[in-house]
Amino acid sequence: MTEQSDKATTLAQLHAAPEILRVVNVWDAVSAKAVAELPETKAIATAGHSIAATFGYPDGEIPLDIALDMIGRIVTAVGDLPVSADLDAGFGNPGETVRRAIGVGVVGANVEDRLAPLTDSVAAVEAIIAAGAAEGVPFVLNARTDAFVRGGGRPAEESLADAIERGRAYLGAGATTVFVPGLLDADTTRALVDGLGVGKLSVIGFPGALTAAEYEALGVARISYGPLTQRVALTALQDLATDLYADGAIPESTRALN
Repeated sequence: MTEQSDKATTLAQLHAAPEILRVVNVWDAVSAKAVAELPETKAIATAGHSIAATFGYPDGEIPLDIALDMIGRIVTAVGDLPVSADLDAGFGNPGETVRRAIGVGVVGANVEDRLAPLTDSVAAVEAIIAAGAAEGVPFVLNARTDAFVRGGGRPAEESLADAIERGRAYLGAGATTVFVPGLLDADTTRALVDGLGVGKLSVIGFPGALTAAEYEALGVARISYGPLTQRVALTALQDLATDLYADGAIPESTRALN
């Protein structure tokens, strides 16, 4: 486990660095390889929604065995780069799921709380960290709270307070960072960083969100893009198909990436 432990340490250091960690989410071996070949890539993150869509499942409904098989293929495809996996809500047993993910080479993960009772969510974080320790891997948990995306119609200040309360509890239970998905403006981001600490907040780059550099200036540790990278790729494919149906041609700038 020494090599895998080293990858986990590297991933943790990337989260702790002053520079924001930018991870471009992938969904299969070839998308992972294409991103991994870029010199700017320091780590790889999978997108659970995108992997599920690849196999024809709705988000959150893909069987764990299928998800882990693809995640393992991604780990193999990217070689020495550390891989953080999207493990949904832990597939009913977060500790065991993380143990199995470590078995295919993963060194970090997003696991969402889906606004479960706080005591249950903290117990899940503790089980994940314990699973990593048992396997000899200092697991890098980007603990996700759905305080904003599942907050329903409650006032934004209630979602903000909930995200901070949950995030502090997850950090106290061993999480490396707290992932708060949602379209976060500068004021909300600043409040989250004030509540969680500099270098402890992870965000998603939605259309209309702040830039990575702007989030970095506010003290954010990590930015990822979830299923949006696959949507961009599929948009390009559909646009190409439309052009080819109109008697177009494959662009000469096309690169061989597989």
